[in-house]
Amino acid sequence: MHPRPSPIAASLYTLRDLNADVIILHGPHGCCFRTGRLLENDGVRVVTTAMSENDFIFGASAKLEKTLKEADELFHPKLVGVVGTCASMIIGEDMREAVNNAGIPAKVLTVESHGGLSEGDNTEGAIAVLDAAELEGVISRDEADRQIKMLKKATEIEKTRGMAQGKYIQPSYGDDKEEVAQILLDAFENGDKIALVLNAKKETSYLFADILIPFQEFYPENPPKIICNLDEGIGLPRIRQHAQNIKMEMDVNVDLITGGLDEYPVTGKKAVEFLEKDNFDIVVVAGVPHALPIEKLKTKTIAITDGPRLVEPLKNLSYNWVVTELDAHAKTLGTDKIVPSDFGTVLRKKLMKNNDSYN
Repeated sequence: MHPRPSPIAASLYTLRDLNADVIILHGPHGCCFRTGRLLENDGVRVVTTAMSENDFIFGASAKLEKTLKEADELFHPKLVGVVGTCASMIIGEDMREAVNNAGIPAKVLTVESHGGLSEGDNTEGAIAVLDAAELEGVISRDEADRQIKMLKKATEIEKTRGMAQGKYIQPSYGDDKEEVAQILLDAFENGDKIALVLNAKKETSYLFADILIPFQEFYPENPPKIICNLDEGIGLPRIRQHAQNIKMEMDVNVDLITGGLDEYPVTGKKAVEFLEKDNFDIVVVAGVPHALPIEKLKTKTIAITDGPRLVEPLKNLSYNWVVTELDAHAKTLGTDKIVPSDFGTVLRKKLMKNNDSYN
């Protein structure tokens, strides 16, 4: 009942992850404008054909051809994505014919996407890009199939455990960060057994990795177990680079790598299997906490999420405390470094204050 991410936006993000140089939205200039503007921060040129009312009646193939040629002249791209919108779908535009007529030297992925694609799940837009990329030889069929399997699993998780459960979910900003941070630090002080789990996706991992603070510096006799989905050998080019960047920057010992950043729908299960083998007093999960079968653990748990509408579902899944990090996508686009999170900032301030007190 409440607004959710669009298949069109998912198409744009997936083209970005394939390292597309230019993306052309075949539709009105206002379609998906916020996503388009944000992706410019990641070095992708996002333009539109600026369809208008007249084009809805007579078609806009000529506009698409012209935009393709202008993009080629301006940016000299190697890889271009042409993404459909609700407008181009309704009037039945043949985008592939327009691409062929334009005849630019770049490899062009034609993506038949729109806001209600299939069931309207955002992942359908990403799947459309993967199919187009395989068709043009950008990725293998095996990689496309692996990615699609992950995306379908992600949709399943959102519909059964996340904010896409079909009912209206009231936004919430979760528990007080100061109080939750103190609970976690008290656990360290008491010598409790603690695990920190990063189960994040795409560029948001730069923000959620911030909770993997080197607690060893402050509690050398009680270091936490660190579990991450940071396999740098899995995923599309940009996704693998994210994992590599974070691992190089982190100053912590990782106890378990559960998989890649695009495998967050299944890496949560691996994390819980590892956690079940020991008796932890408190477990912190950052990124996509609802992808973990956390209800299997008989311990205190903290979830760190970027979705105000995920607070209620996470509480229902048995998380004791839920902390929200707003605008994770906006804060992490265009970066290749770990970004300070609100919760991490609170933790660091408390750690430094405690350390000064001891000295």
